[in-house]
Amino acid sequence: MGISRPVLVATAALATAVLLAPVSATAAPTAPKPSDDRHPLRDRGGSDSTLSPLATFGKSRVSPEALGQKHPSFHKENAYPRRTALKAPATNPADKSIKLGLIPYHSIAPKLNDLQRLSNRVSVELAGKSAAGHDLYLVTVTEPESSREVRDQERMREQIENSPASAARDRKIKSSYKTPIFINNNIHGNEWEGTDAALKLIEELAKAKDSKTAGLLAKNRIYLNVTANPDGRIAGTRPNSNGFDLNRDFITASQPETRAIRQIAIDKQPAVMLDLHGYVNGTLIEPTTPPHGENYEYDLFLKNSYANALGMEKAVNGLGYTAEKDGVLPAEIPFRDQAEGWDDWPPIFTPQYMPFQGAVASHTIEFPMRVNNASYESLPVEELRRRSAINTDIAGAVMRSTLDYTQANRTSVIADQIETFRRGAAGEAQRPISSETVPGVPGIGPEDVYTTTFPRAYVIPTGRDQRSSVAAGRLVDHLIANDIRVERALLPFKLAGKVHPAGSYVVDMRQPKRGIANVILAEGRDISPDVSAMYDISGWSLGLLWGATVHKATSGDLRVISRSVNSAGPTGYVAPIGDLKLRLDDPKELAAVNALLAQGVSVRRTADGAAIVPASARKAAYTQASRLGVSFNATWDRGVAPLKRTKVAASVTAGELFALREMGFDVVPVSTAILNAGYDWKGTDALIVSTGLSFATLNPAAREAFTASGVSVVGRGAGGANFNAGAGLIPVTAVAGNGDANGVVKVSNAGGAITGGAPEHTFVYSPLWFTGLGSGVRADQTYGTGNPLVSGHWRTTSSGTGGPTDAAGKASIVSGTSAAGAPVVLFGTEPMFRDHPKGVFAQVGRALLTR
Repeated sequence: MGISRPVLVATAALATAVLLAPVSATAAPTAPKPSDDRHPLRDRGGSDSTLSPLATFGKSRVSPEALGQKHPSFHKENAYPRRTALKAPATNPADKSIKLGLIPYHSIAPKLNDLQRLSNRVSVELAGKSAAGHDLYLVTVTEPESSREVRDQERMREQIENSPASAARDRKIKSSYKTPIFINNNIHGNEWEGTDAALKLIEELAKAKDSKTAGLLAKNRIYLNVTANPDGRIAGTRPNSNGFDLNRDFITASQPETRAIRQIAIDKQPAVMLDLHGYVNGTLIEPTTPPHGENYEYDLFLKNSYANALGMEKAVNGLGYTAEKDGVLPAEIPFRDQAEGWDDWPPIFTPQYMPFQGAVASHTIEFPMRVNNASYESLPVEELRRRSAINTDIAGAVMRSTLDYTQANRTSVIADQIETFRRGAAGEAQRPISSETVPGVPGIGPEDVYTTTFPRAYVIPTGRDQRSSVAAGRLVDHLIANDIRVERALLPFKLAGKVHPAGSYVVDMRQPKRGIANVILAEGRDISPDVSAMYDISGWSLGLLWGATVHKATSGDLRVISRSVNSAGPTGYVAPIGDLKLRLDDPKELAAVNALLAQGVSVRRTADGAAIVPASARKAAYTQASRLGVSFNATWDRGVAPLKRTKVAASVTAGELFALREMGFDVVPVSTAILNAGYDWKGTDALIVSTGLSFATLNPAAREAFTASGVSVVGRGAGGANFNAGAGLIPVTAVAGNGDANGVVKVSNAGGAITGGAPEHTFVYSPLWFTGLGSGVRADQTYGTGNPLVSGHWRTTSSGTGGPTDAAGKASIVSGTSAAGAPVVLFGTEPMFRDHPKGVFAQVGRALLTR
């Protein structure tokens, strides 16, 4: 027995490949403790790397290095308070908060230092850093705890997740466990006021001498992420400094701020959560309209979130603001007051992610009074400050009301969190919501019922059964980073009629956090018939879009001798002799080939889009295999054309720019204004266009300069198609589908340099397709026949056109050569959307390299 994929030993001088040391087939599984709810055949004691120490299956099993980041320790064994002397940033008079009369970022650290000195109820820790390097401050407010008490709380928290059946019977948990409450502020940088309300709340709780506050802090821990997006707070922008909307980044977790919040959720396991936003008048308080996320234990969630929403509504309206006097409308609860269009379907938002980490009530709160964007620029300072003061007041009211709700319902809130985890561990069916299962919530109808049938397990194979080992490793590490239990088979096993080899990764869906596992791995659902409008994306599926082979077993008896893993096994490999072939199917493989090209290595491409690296560059290949986990296999293929280092001019979205740089391209952002100002095309090899660049509005000099440059062109979406048409590059007609459509779609790949070996699925957002392909234009990919939509929301337009069946069989990617001899590739899909569909990034990378 052995793992079929040989892996790199990270020594550049090594001339031979070395096999991964096989795990012993006779290793004895560890017997579970009597209170353990887990399967008795599974050994939870081992790490997946032969170089890593054995670790128990707890929060500590996640290796920060395996996740590509180093998150800070939260010092679980330390007592409370935990005082951190924060370093104050330099004063920044340009901080956009100042105009609103709100606290600038540079004043937060001194304020928190003062609050720590003020009271032993206040602790501050660093949860991470923003994309621009600003500290992220996590504040804990609770009564002081000794180190022993902290360890006891941690033991109970672990028991709630990992042994929920025994936790439900544990009297000490009922009497002594402190309910974790998490308040997340300012994740959208120009929605400021939650931060200021949080600081006021901390100070109130620190100073209070009354018995109510003492009782609250004796029974609860209140965690506050003071500003989740300091980059945006300072700049007055919604996204962070990388241009990402952080409240769309959960599941992908491409940004450090998102990963910090994810780690807080895993480590603290909040039962109740608030996310403070703006601006919707009146104050908008979740729960939401349908569709509701199908992987929730929604009966438990709706019970608590609706009751808490009623309390917050009363608190907000009780402040006395009126439309006539203040311009403030009464608060709204979408579940009760709206029909659709404000849903909790995608898990990309913070409150929609939190239920999968144990929250039984989580809410987006939208303050009523707009102070950002055009209002920030046009309104008098006095009016902006009046509005900000109202928003801060409302934010404080919903925070205090939530604390009251949690304190009053502490026992049932914790019981419901335990029940959420217990159902997952037991593999029980979800309970559809109804007036019987969720009494006291009015208006529940069939339109609100969304459930799923969880599979028995997912299997991520290795070796020859795996499409991409590097993609499989990334997916496994991502699952673990989300606190999903992953095991690795010690022996071959059979499940649902299919034999899987030893070394396969197994996600047993009888586990406490099955919801997030299914969110990540399932193909999703076509909800087009269910609702007419969605707030954001409706399909995602890392199982289909991240480039790995994933098998779903819907049923069967899972009998596998396995061990838990805390990171994926190594995937890098370099063949010991001969020339080397590197598949270009993954962003890491593109990054490797771009690094080799930057070093001057002579690389050629094959007809199906792979890269051939000469034997003389084996040492350089070792470095990339070690760094990125990619595989260089022996080959006799000589290739059909050289590959060259590509400098890219890009007029694209922030997510696309991030993905291009992730693949190792040398990228220079451009726009219509930049080209009209006289862009120097010398040294630029390719132009990629999706937004912000219009050929029709280029001045004559800019048009002439572009035409004379001879650069290859890659276009995406309407922006790319319009640029192609305006410049007269290749003869095709772009047909727009429904602009509101998005999701995972089936495709058929023609092979060749761009889509050779590409996945059978991709992502679309405002999809396009191409007809009228002129002479020399090739369809590299077409939408699947019938209804190509696998999951998401794609209807026809009001005129009955633009739907998925209209796209069926039509070209989704086309390529050709312009009259000037430059290669042109057009995408009707969204292959780099928000840095998400990793498995199809390479189609763009190949298009940029092929010239």
